[in-house]
Amino acid sequence: MSNQLTRDDLLSLEQYSKERKKFRARLMEYKKHRTVHLGNHVTLYFEDRLTIQYQIQEMLRVEKIFEEEGIREELNSYNPLIPDGGNLKATLMIEYPDVEERKRQLAKLIGIEDKVWVQVDGFEPVYPVADEDLERDTEDKTSSVHFLRFEFNDDMRKSIADGAKLAAGIEHPNYKETLDPLPRDIRDALVADFK
Repeated sequence: MSNQLTRDDLLSLEQYSKERKKFRARLMEYKKHRTVHLGNHVTLYFEDRLTIQYQIQEMLRVEKIFEEEGIREELNSYNPLIPDGGNLKATLMIEYPDVEERKRQLAKLIGIEDKVWVQVDGFEPVYPVADEDLERDTEDKTSSVHFLRFEFNDDMRKSIADGAKLAAGIEHPNYKETLDPLPRDIRDALVADFK
């Protein structure tokens, strides 16, 4: 079975309006087990079929998209963010509440998206393929949002399936942080992405 979402997986705007509150509450609880905070200012939100379905439903709702072509465009835009069984995919968010502080930090954090890693215990860290859709850095600053794909080889996936711990971190000259190991609930949620 493909992990890709199709039109049949989506609710109509009317249906979604009726079910949104319940869907949103379910998703917020679900995402707690797919969220990795690396320090106070960087968060990895690991995406999967359900998180992407929610994002698409929200986009359709906000943009009031109900025609087939518009729905197809949203599916084409978001489906690449769903893991395919050999990888993890994450949205990286750089968060500084103060606007001026955020500007200063984004100028210092150019290239941070390439310095994030996920590591299976006993293996070398896996660095991501970042921002495949478009370049998000300029000469002056990085974006506060990046999209990351972490590819794992067969041995790593087997080790994960056998219970190996996972760790994550960042090794940027201006932002270093490690979470080792990831909490068990997050590790277990991410392991499901390899099935």
